[in-house]
Amino acid sequence: MNAIPTPRLDPREQQFRIPGPHPGLRLFLRRLEPVERAEGGARPVLYVHGGTFPSALSIAHRFDAYSWRDALCEAGFDVWGLDFHGFGSSDRYTQMDEPPEAHASLCRAADAAAQLTPAVRFILAQTGQPKLSLIAHSWGTLPTGRFAGTHPDLVDRLVLFGPIARRDPTGEAPPPAPAWRIVTLADQWARFIEDVPAEEPPVLSRAHFDDWGERYLDSDPGSRTRDPVGVKVPTGPFNDIRHAWHGEFPYDPGLVRAPVAIIRGEWDGLIPDTDARWLFDAFKAAPIKRDIKIGRATHLMHLETMRYALYRESISFLLAGDQAPMG
Repeated sequence: MNAIPTPRLDPREQQFRIPGPHPGLRLFLRRLEPVERAEGGARPVLYVHGGTFPSALSIAHRFDAYSWRDALCEAGFDVWGLDFHGFGSSDRYTQMDEPPEAHASLCRAADAAAQLTPAVRFILAQTGQPKLSLIAHSWGTLPTGRFAGTHPDLVDRLVLFGPIARRDPTGEAPPPAPAWRIVTLADQWARFIEDVPAEEPPVLSRAHFDDWGERYLDSDPGSRTRDPVGVKVPTGPFNDIRHAWHGEFPYDPGLVRAPVAIIRGEWDGLIPDTDARWLFDAFKAAPIKRDIKIGRATHLMHLETMRYALYRESISFLLAGDQAPMG
């Protein structure tokens, strides 16, 4: 096993390492239960991270001592986070110890959806609940959508935050991708600020980013030994997004039968209005759909000043009660 030591981000946090679909490799799950338990148990919700940083740096990361996970727990949810292979505290693919050109792109959507399956079944066994809800970010919405379409009986509600949509083929095939790549803090900072209009004030403080950045480097034990310093991540997420934007989408939204909320930022360059319209329409079997746009927010709004709006919108949708009884 090649798991790294994982400090608890809260004294109440529970941690689990479970078998994944790849022999000999384990998946990491973190859990935070609500302080007050509801009769019959709290409703579980699983966070599915995006393509460059894991659960500790997204739903569980505390800015000014408060996280999205904290908000969900206060609303009564039993909150879980999964790290895919190659990220955070889950085992790395063995291919990540070899040159990146030696293997095909790692952690594509189909593989990630296969990792979701044992994680979801483990959570349901632990909680005794028949279904759970999923919150997914960016690339994580691709394996989440694939899982929800093939396991509709296990999914209560879906929150797709900054989701990736299909775009029309360009006539050119996406270029091949290596197995893994290095993501530096400079890369991350550029992502965090690139979509904010030049005339607008920042939506992420440099002090918050610097603290987050140190923890990001901590997520990969070898990060500070490299030149340049950076975190090794699988390229499957980048590859999946390129293919989706060339007309090759990894799941059929029409198979999803759970209520779906699309949440996106006003300045999210990865899901413009045309993409959101396609995705909203493609969820043909979803009984309830919402397309929520939050102002002064980008693709990474869960780390920005408008993050509380994201918290509230996701919680409101997950709590349900959004259909009046028929008269």
